Amino acid sequence: MGKLFGTDGIRGVANQYPLTPEMAVNMGRAIVSNFRGNRRHPLIVIGKDTRISGTMIEYAIASGICSAGGHAYFSGVLPTPAVAYVASQADAIAGIVISASHNPFYDNGIKVFDGQGYKLKDDLEKQIEDMVLDDSIPDACRSIRDTGQVFFLDDAGQRYKVFLRQCIEKASFKAIKIVLDCSNGATFKVAPELFQELGADVESLSVNPDGKNINAGCGSEHPQGLVRRVLETRADIGLAFDGDGDRLIAVDEKGQVISGDCILAICANALKKNGALKNNIVVSTVMSNLGLGVALKQMGIKHVMTRVGDRYVLEQMLAHDAVIGGEDSGHMIFLDRHTTGDGILAALRLVEVMQRACAPLSELSQIMKVFPQVLINVEVRCKPDLEKVPEIVDAIRSVEADLGEEGRVLVRYSGTQPLCRVMVEGPNDHTTQNYCRQIADVVQKKIGND
Repeated sequence: MGKLFGTDGIRGVANQYPLTPEMAVNMGRAIVSNFRGNRRHPLIVIGKDTRISGTMIEYAIASGICSAGGHAYFSGVLPTPAVAYVASQADAIAGIVISASHNPFYDNGIKVFDGQGYKLKDDLEKQIEDMVLDDSIPDACRSIRDTGQVFFLDDAGQRYKVFLRQCIEKASFKAIKIVLDCSNGATFKVAPELFQELGADVESLSVNPDGKNINAGCGSEHPQGLVRRVLETRADIGLAFDGDGDRLIAVDEKGQVISGDCILAICANALKKNGALKNNIVVSTVMSNLGLGVALKQMGIKHVMTRVGDRYVLEQMLAHDAVIGGEDSGHMIFLDRHTTGDGILAALRLVEVMQRACAPLSELSQIMKVFPQVLINVEVRCKPDLEKVPEIVDAIRSVEADLGEEGRVLVRYSGTQPLCRVMVEGPNDHTTQNYCRQIADVVQKKIGND
């Protein structure tokens, strides 16, 4: 048995190692044991997205929590950032989210937040991982007679909506036509309700989850349907979330997809103009488009880059005392309001910027010129150190030499899937596509899953 945690919790095919009921039971036990302190019955909040396997894992984790003497509080289908918020307000020792984010329905995962609503650091994940894999943990729990119980937080969604409304200054979105794509995922209920309560004219797509249609041709990973509907209804903006609701991708009134990097630039500029960009810093990852760095430089904003993963963005935000950071994928953290990436909060802030500026999203997005970027995901059979595969190293260096200062190359493994991500940015679409394919072909030949 190998390492459990990746860049965003534990993830894999549901009902296969490590996403089995047996492992989930031990996960519940390990989390209680790590965080309980002196509490007799520590409380842990559990939320999930709409996957068919969510209930199986939810009840298994709850069994482990109760076995270790903790109380499990079910919050039902709820976005990941909502679970973090509810846990931080409920005097819980941890919050657990059962979700595989933007992955297909047959995958699932486990994300863990501490009692303050922050994702765990590497050392804490390692401690929990060691306990989960320790055969002695079931024996340690067998002596517990005062076991925990399961309770239900029926108002968790309402608590989250109240919190979100407090995060914006504009109390009304009247006269704004919005199309939402909720990815048949965790935002399918709370997002439409919230925007309607704020007075927006809302049309909702992908809000009929059946356990298997989460992320299926919809949501932030597949915005084509949202683009069509925005144009058909002449909406002011389209907003697409991923399966667990911690990502946002937008569509402007002209049907152009607005990436996380561009949303980050728009919101950072607004914060700076309002004197609210603390320490004049924005944090993003190495996957951010070159255009973001250029835009921030033109705005006179300091740019801090970190490794891929929103928790690493958060680490650097805390280290530099920054209030905004994120990823091109749509993870955005507004640390002046929340402890973690939140797609609905990002959507609210973006619409609020539009209102204040009295400008359409297409105009606001001109603040950043997007360099042509191509990303090819190559399925791999193994993950050797890329720097120790000479053919791959040579292919990367050759493209980098040709691009010079007109682009860049980033090749890395996915932290949650058996994929090697090949990303190239360049001066034009044709050249960028060719260079990316050139490297991806070499990766496929050497380590691809034929």
